[in-house]
Amino acid sequence: MPRRPLRATGAPEGLLRAALAALRTTPGVPGGFPPAVLAEAERAARDPALPLHDATDIPFFTLDPPGSADPDGNGLDRATHLSRRGGGYRVRCAVADVAAFVVPSGAVDAETHRRASTLYLPDGPVPLYPAVLGRGAASLLPGQTRPAVLWTVDLDAEGRTRAVDVRRALVRSRAQLDRAGVQKEIDAGTADEPVALLQDVGRLRERLEAERGGISLVVPELEVVEHPADVPGGRAYEQAYHAPLPADRWNAQLSLLTGMAAAELMLAHGTGVLRTLPAAPDGAVGRLRRSAHALRVDWPHHVSYAALLRTLDADRPRHAAFLRECATLLSGAGYTVFRDGGLPAITTHAAVAAPYAHCTAPLSRLADRYATEICLAAAAGRDVPEWVLAALDTLPERMAEGARRAAAVERECLDVVEAALLKDRVGELFDGCVIDVDEHRPTTGTVHVESPAVVARVEDGTAPLPLGERLRLRLTRADPSAPPPARVRFTPA
Repeated sequence: MPRRPLRATGAPEGLLRAALAALRTTPGVPGGFPPAVLAEAERAARDPALPLHDATDIPFFTLDPPGSADPDGNGLDRATHLSRRGGGYRVRCAVADVAAFVVPSGAVDAETHRRASTLYLPDGPVPLYPAVLGRGAASLLPGQTRPAVLWTVDLDAEGRTRAVDVRRALVRSRAQLDRAGVQKEIDAGTADEPVALLQDVGRLRERLEAERGGISLVVPELEVVEHPADVPGGRAYEQAYHAPLPADRWNAQLSLLTGMAAAELMLAHGTGVLRTLPAAPDGAVGRLRRSAHALRVDWPHHVSYAALLRTLDADRPRHAAFLRECATLLSGAGYTVFRDGGLPAITTHAAVAAPYAHCTAPLSRLADRYATEICLAAAAGRDVPEWVLAALDTLPERMAEGARRAAAVERECLDVVEAALLKDRVGELFDGCVIDVDEHRPTTGTVHVESPAVVARVEDGTAPLPLGERLRLRLTRADPSAPPPARVRFTPA
């Protein structure tokens, strides 16, 4: 998923949608799938490798954002079932078994190595897999029997992991649930037990996360609505933040639980691929503090980043905007490979505050397929498949390339949207804070505007910019159709 989710709606013929659509044709953004890839995917969809274990009696459900299984969506990676077990809980996560459809070194495999991950644009994703797999045969659609990787994690009464099992299995999801509807049922006390337990288990895992010093950053979605040009009065563009529901956080905790279990399995096995993140450098935290200052978010110097996050209210626009900026601290995350018992120097993810692996979104991330295969081997006490070992050493760079591509696309989309929001306000005055200054050109830098909460270039032809200080700014340019980096410009007023 994108670090900072963004959606554009309304006026499909408008300037914003046209500018966003143009980003799909920029260098580095994959286009359609080659014919050989599509043909192989069609064959695989008709004849996947099916597991022997049958778990279709378990009434799984999926809990995903609206549109995940739509024609332009990205498919359903994970289905869940929760139950009580003695004084604790049993968490079952069925994850789409992409390897059941992908032939190692085949056309689909090669194409996914080229793409590495799904790209998320405001008008729809650029998928990792062809639709016949990603939104079809491999997706855990309701009412369909599918090959899956079944994780079973037993928890005690406090939510701590007590036992882990992972195996291939046939599963059958019973329902694709809407998060808002699930939240409403849980709040009303009318949810069936497997759904109601989402709150119980989620809260226990959140408590343990806080205890170990971890942070779950569930970032608000920014929606930009483009109004038709012939609508009288008002502005052409409006923005709104959609705060995550508690059910989103609890659902994310189940994915984290599975990823932590996967990491421990691989560490014990001596071969694996972890998702690692070192502690954020002081410079990145300093920049984030300046963004807090720009948005008038109170962040006392004695309060830690983790403690601050737990006080923020994503329903407040300033806090929502700041939470989106907090995602920049995750930009140092990467994939760390190890093998033959030689453990890496860093095994933890700073935000998780524990070893962690990506394994629950194989329809959108290449690395998940490899981590899953290693975990299956570790749980069964057998050797890791040769096709996994052969690709393991190059996997971090493949994923890094995909991450760089995704970050560039995300930044371009944000630039276009921010330019659209400001398009009719050239010449107006704004309040903001200088969050970066170019060390070679101290009259040029980056400013975080208070409202609307945009990040853009600021230039002063006469004096160095005051880093960390609030400024009165004048908007001199806002053009969504302009090439980067000239879409938005401010100057000190």
